Amino acid sequence: MSAALEIRITLAGAERVVAGGTTAGEALEADGRTVIAARINGELRDLAAAVADGDVVEPVAIDSEEGRAILRHSTAHVMAQAVQEIFPEARLGIGPPVENGFYYDFDVKDPFTPDDLKRVEKRMREIVKQGQLFQRRPVSDDDAREELAAEPYKLELIGLKGGAADEESVEVGGGQLTIYDNLDPKSGELCWKDLCRGPHLPSTRVIPAFKLMRSGGAYWRGSEKNPQLQRIYGTAWESREKQDEYLHMLEEAEKRDHRKLGAELDLFSFPDELGSGLPVFHPKGGVIRKLMEDYSRKRHEEAGYSFVNTPHITKENLYKISGHLDWYADGMFPPMELEGARYYLKPMNCPMHNLIFRARGRSYRELPLRLFEFGTVYRYEKSGVVHGLTRVRGLTQDDAHIYCTREQMRDELTSLLRFVLDLLRDYGLNDFYLELSTKDPVKFVGTDEDWEEATQTLREVAESENLELVLDPGGAAFYGPKISVQARDAIGRSWQMSTIQLDFNLPQRFELEYQASDGARQRPVMIHRALFGSIERFFGVLVEHYAGAFPPWLAPVQVVGIPIGETHVPYLADVAKRLRERGIRVEVDASSDRMQKKIRNAQKSKVPFMLLAGDDDIAAGAVSFRYRSGEQKNGVPVDEAIAEIVDAVERRVQV
Repeated sequence: MSAALEIRITLAGAERVVAGGTTAGEALEADGRTVIAARINGELRDLAAAVADGDVVEPVAIDSEEGRAILRHSTAHVMAQAVQEIFPEARLGIGPPVENGFYYDFDVKDPFTPDDLKRVEKRMREIVKQGQLFQRRPVSDDDAREELAAEPYKLELIGLKGGAADEESVEVGGGQLTIYDNLDPKSGELCWKDLCRGPHLPSTRVIPAFKLMRSGGAYWRGSEKNPQLQRIYGTAWESREKQDEYLHMLEEAEKRDHRKLGAELDLFSFPDELGSGLPVFHPKGGVIRKLMEDYSRKRHEEAGYSFVNTPHITKENLYKISGHLDWYADGMFPPMELEGARYYLKPMNCPMHNLIFRARGRSYRELPLRLFEFGTVYRYEKSGVVHGLTRVRGLTQDDAHIYCTREQMRDELTSLLRFVLDLLRDYGLNDFYLELSTKDPVKFVGTDEDWEEATQTLREVAESENLELVLDPGGAAFYGPKISVQARDAIGRSWQMSTIQLDFNLPQRFELEYQASDGARQRPVMIHRALFGSIERFFGVLVEHYAGAFPPWLAPVQVVGIPIGETHVPYLADVAKRLRERGIRVEVDASSDRMQKKIRNAQKSKVPFMLLAGDDDIAAGAVSFRYRSGEQKNGVPVDEAIAEIVDAVERRVQV
């Protein structure tokens, strides 16, 4: 190897000398199946990309987050090719990878049918088996327009180059345009092509497992003013086993869908007369909601919070001061004109809590001051994202705002995070990781120095809990960085729960002050904290986590008495009376149904405990103790049965 042809690169932290023209795949000795792309100087590239002198080259595995995204985007290309072969008139939209899968949008005359999807998937499998090669080709804007003259949506994206949204940037990026050709592996002939930033798999044969899921309508670039296209969703994984795990999780998720269970268990509903995203809670749902609120209030009282209450509407000037009208207006309902003033439904409680803090002079001796409210707020979510209880337009936050000194800030954040995690564990969630959302480079208020201090403080507090910490660059609210507690449910899905936001800016905008020990006027630090996020969302998450089978302490009906015959009703009524005296929610099924149907009804309602009684039980002063699982213990003395139920409720265990 002559010196002129040698270049130096860094692999796995060590310098290596390779020949000029060496590709990333050759340098990594990648097999193209487990390592499917490279990161060169921090940028994702194809394995076929040539390395240059001084490059730092890292492997991208197919089972990594980035590797899966490349796999899924490559599979989206295969799907688009299959669609255009079967439906030649189909015009291409975009086809990005998304969480757990991918989609591609098409402009077609008629919506896709399930049979159409079967035909497309069959053709995809043929393309995968053929092993077509993905080959990157840089093109000028003019050449791209000429090549894609028949694709009007691609032409629009070319005009957006550099300013496209994330999903669209998968197509065009911000630099030179590239087209990816799908080539026949034997003849090298062009099979299909697409405008795309890349990178991609080396070939279609590398795709281990995929499945088309469904189709539906989607507006071009997400705007109702644009044409409606037809979107096909699919999933792709690094192995058949991983895909099977995912599909099984989807089956479980469907069984646990809180919207379905909410109707079956008579917990809540969404009447059309009220409008989208505005739920009503039925008596049984109301019991669960009250239990959630009461327990949360109890824990907050023990932790030294003060309870406050604020109105649902306010004059617009409050949100001018807070900055919400500058930064959050799209998420607010339109104003109401009343007596010459404009009023808004409140989207946040924090500005009103600031007014409470400012209502009189404050001393450092009062700090930290912890204000807490179950405050109902209203946010204008787009109809396309409203979803059951987990994305609503009217929601009640268990909202707290803590005012403290700069010196108290770190300890307060630490104790607050532990308080949040402990309370979530009490509701049966115990698998967490943390997400740190940092400053949006455009949408923020305050100084860079304040943001840097706030972000670093949150980072150190989060790391002190020894939980996984994931970065969310640019995901913070306009007034400060935040930690989000992400909880995994019983089937492994992650839900954003509690948020803790550190804010140096709103105290300044509201001119909040306290008198320090030396008599000087100082600005407090403000911490925003919602533990449930919203009661509605947390309710929906718990329904799905428990599949509707709440632990006894949260169950709307904890015990059902089931008499074997009509003559046994009074005996169970007396048992029920004793249970109620211990605070247990109990019903006796005195209907004319047969005993077996009563048992089925109780199991369908997911009642934790059933107490059965017949002649032998009455004679022995006992009950037959039946659990939700179907397990049964006969001849249990009534005192023991009551003690077991009360113990399970008090310890908040699942049965």
